[in-house]
Amino acid sequence: MKNILVGIEFHEKFDLLIDKALEVSESDKLKLWILHVAAPEPDFVGYKVGPQFVRNNRAKELREEHKILQEHASNLRKRNINAHALLIEGATTETILQESKKLNIDLIICGQHTHGFLYKMLFGSTAIEVVHESEIPVLVVPLDDIVSTQQEIFTS
Repeated sequence: MKNILVGIEFHEKFDLLIDKALEVSESDKLKLWILHVAAPEPDFVGYKVGPQFVRNNRAKELREEHKILQEHASNLRKRNINAHALLIEGATTETILQESKKLNIDLIICGQHTHGFLYKMLFGSTAIEVVHESEIPVLVVPLDDIVSTQQEIFTS
């Protein structure tokens, strides 16, 4: 694998997903893309734009998320890993698939949390949607056991 996209959410332990990408890579010429898909602007999904302070807060959140992504990519580059960070607003599954095709990705890696029936009915699962709709191989990393184990270590 030479060109890997890691789709992350900020509530995940996304370092685990990046580690998995490095583990499965078979090439010294790995190009690693860290992608976070931010929720689209309200006017994009049919709502009127809110007050200026709401837009300012949203812009601040996006700048902070972008900074975090860029810091992770920079730290990986210091380890001689060709890493790039992307923050794109849009519909999550569609954006992951579009960017994967555009970047000529060989493998998509994303995390999966276990959710209850109601959550699945309301929100679905991005990882499952990507698996079903992608023409590119997808590696889904289960995060619940990893995250809960780490939480137990820190609370003990």
